[in-house]
Amino acid sequence: MVKSAEAFRTISEAADELGVAQHVLRFWETKFTFVRPMKRAGGRRFYRPADIAVLSAVRRLLHQEGYTIKGVQKLYRDNGLKAFLDGVQHESPGVGEMRLATPTGTGSLGQALADLEAAKARLDKLLGRA
Repeated sequence: MVKSAEAFRTISEAADELGVAQHVLRFWETKFTFVRPMKRAGGRRFYRPADIAVLSAVRRLLHQEGYTIKGVQKLYRDNGLKAFLDGVQHESPGVGEMRLATPTGTGSLGQALADLEAAKARLDKLLGRA
């Protein structure tokens, strides 16, 4: 059964959608004050669509853009949550497919990754693994 985009997600559903482990989401809650899922009796977490968008932005900054935890904290502290999320651009309806604009100072990491992927594609083509 597929949930609607507005439905709340359990921690396992949120982790699957974001492509991270559940313990990573719990860890991020301790490091980022703006990550606050709703908790029911017994401490069970439910993630709203807005929570998923925030977590997707955090994942992108940490895993693709090369930010450190302190760097993401500073970005949030300096710009606030609205500016933090304004860089998110939807390419498709899935929250997991969000992309952030490249923040100042991290473009070289993104460029290095793009260069490596292009080199791998050329090598695969030469080796007949296209």
